[in-house]
Formats: sequence, C-alpha cells, structure tokens
Amino acid sequence: MPHLSTGDLLRQGIEEKRPICLQAKEYMDSGSLVPDGLMIEIFQERLSMPDCQIGFILDGFPRTLQQAENLDRLLEKLMLPLDCAFYLAVPDNVIIERLSGRLSCSDPKCGAIYQSQTTPPKVSGICDICGSPVQQRPDDKVEVVAERLKAYKRSTEPLIEFYKTRGTLREINGNRNPNEIYADIVKNLPVK
Repeated sequence: MPHLSTGDLLRQGIEEKRPICLQAKEYMDSGSLVPDGLMIEIFQERLSMPDCQIGFILDGFPRTLQQAENLDRLLEKLMLPLDCAFYLAVPDNVIIERLSGRLSCSDPKCGAIYQSQTTPPKVSGICDICGSPVQQRPDDKVEVVAERLKAYKRSTEPLIEFYKTRGTLREINGNRNPNEIYADIVKNLPVK
C-alpha cells in the first residue's frame, strides 16, 4: 500500500521541476501551508495511479477543512474510501524539538532522515547509508517550525472535530517511543 507523504510528493515534484510543485515551494520555504487548490491537484494526480486502487496511507494531508472536503469529493469520484484518520497527539514543545533536530541526507536518491537528539548519523554530518552530507532542511529551522505550528493551530486542528463527527478519528498518544506508537496504530486500523 503506497505511503503518500505530502512532503515527499512536494519534494519529488520540486526535484522534477513540475510547475505546480515549484509554486508550492515558495510557501514551504516561508513556513506557510501550501494552498488547498495546489495540494488537491497534486493528490488527485497521485491517487489516480493504479497502485492506489488497493489502498493508500495519506501522511500530512489533508491539512485544512477545505482540503478534507475536497478530498471527500475526490475519493468519492475515484471510488476510494477513507477508512480512518489518525491524530498523533504530541505537546508543542516536543514537536518543535523533534522537527528542528531533523537532518536529511543531501542526496535526493537516498533521502535518509535522522534526528540530532535521538537518531543521529554514526559520523556527525555524514549519511550512514550513502556517505553524503546530512543537513537541516530550510523548513526545519526553529523559527520556521514555530511558524508552521501556528499555521497548524489555525488551519489543521479543526480537522480533529471534522473526522471525529464522521466516526473515523483515531487519537494516538504520539509522545512515546515509535514502536509503541506503531503498535497502537496497527491495533486501531479498521479490519477488512
């Protein structure tokens, strides 16, 4: 089942110099959310691909009520159901610490991700997998993360109630070790 991360789709589109994703880059670099119309267009293209017909996992999308409503219409049109929405609850200070400590391999073909406090590369500044330099992405700087968090509060937090009223919300304590979070998510997946 494909894992469709908003960030990965955008970065891949930027690398491929797709005009719609280059437009999105301007918003990303400033810490703002990408406008709904751009995101829906990007996801419509991806969800129409054959590998999504068996199911998919959306990561970081939708981020606004408008996107959620547009996603509902899109999924209905594509005849793809949305079984559940997970909300990983994490305190703001932990989010800022985690994201501002994120490091990425500079080789786009590798794309390995590290966290300076919890999972740093074995050799400081060097990717364990390919040996390329690791770096902090511009959108992971503390001031940009803080701005993203403000945007989240305004635009994304209302989705908690949106999916709760539909009976699809699964709230998970995201302030635990990744194995515990993963086990809780698996336990909460709908059985088909």
